[in-house]
Amino acid sequence: MPALFELVLLAAEPVVDALTEDLLDPCHALSATVEDAESALPQESALFGEPGVAADRSAWPLSRVVALFSDESSAQAAAAHALAHHGAGAAVRIETLREVAEQDWVRLTQSQFDPVPITDSFWIVPTWHAVPAAAKRVIRLDPGLAFGTGTHPTTRMCLRWIAQHAGAFAPAWRRTLDYGCGSGVLAIAAALHGACGIDAVDIDAAAVDAARANAAANGAELTAGPPELACGSYDLVLANILATPLRLLAPLLCAHLAAAGHLVLSGILSRQADELAQAYAPWLDLTVADEEDGWILMHAQRSA
Repeated sequence: MPALFELVLLAAEPVVDALTEDLLDPCHALSATVEDAESALPQESALFGEPGVAADRSAWPLSRVVALFSDESSAQAAAAHALAHHGAGAAVRIETLREVAEQDWVRLTQSQFDPVPITDSFWIVPTWHAVPAAAKRVIRLDPGLAFGTGTHPTTRMCLRWIAQHAGAFAPAWRRTLDYGCGSGVLAIAAALHGACGIDAVDIDAAAVDAARANAAANGAELTAGPPELACGSYDLVLANILATPLRLLAPLLCAHLAAAGHLVLSGILSRQADELAQAYAPWLDLTVADEEDGWILMHAQRSA
C-alpha cells in the first residue's frame, strides 16, 4: 500500500479549532484528530462532559493535532501554513513529520471484534469469525453499521436480560418495541428468543437500514423504521440510549407499555439511577436490575 505522511503539531488551546479547520481546508489533510498532549501526566485535565452536559471548553490547554497527508510536500506545506497563520507566540510547534505505512483499516477494525458471549450459550459473532462450539443461539453481526455490536456493557446487559427472562416471559411478548434500535441487535435477540410483532425504530436512517439488513441476515422477523412507526401498546419495550433522552422519553415509552408489560432501559450511568427513577415515577417503579463497568440496566413491569 502507498505510504502516507503524518504531521503532528502541538497547539495551545485558543488556536486548536482554527488550526484543525485549516489543516482540512485549505491544506487538504486526509484526516485531522485532536488529543490531550498531556494525557497520563499530572497536569492532564478532563475536557468532555458527561452525556447531556456540554463541555466547558473546546480544547485542552495543550493539544496534539495529528493530520495525515497523501504526500510529503503537502505535509510540509501544511506545517509551514500552521506556523505562519497560527504559530505566533509559540502557539503551535511541530512535533514530528514522518512517513507512515497505510493501514488496511477494514482488517484492523475487524481484528478488534471477537465473538462476544452474552450467556454460556448465546453469543454475538461477527460474520468473519467461526461460531464458537459453545454457542447454541447466535446473532451474526457486522460491527460498525450502527451502534450496538454487543461489545458495550449497555448492550450486553440488555441482551443478557432478554436471554435470562425469555424462558418465563417470551410467550407474552406478543408485541415488542426496540426504541433507538441502532444495529437492531436487541430486536433481533428478542426475535430469536421468541418475541413477536417486533418494531425497531431509530431517528437515524442508516441505523434503520442496518437493522433491516442484520435482521434479514439472522432470519429475524421485524419491522424497522422511524420513531413514527411505533404505535399502540407493547408487551416488551427496550431502549438502550442515554440518560437524558431516556428521561425526556419517559411519557412516550410509558404510554407504549401494555398492562403487565416489561420496560428495559440502558445507557445509564450508575450515578444517574435516582434521576431516571424519579422521571418514570408517575407511571412505573423503575429499579436497577443489572450493573457493569459503571453502567446500569433499569427495569419496570406495569401492573396487570
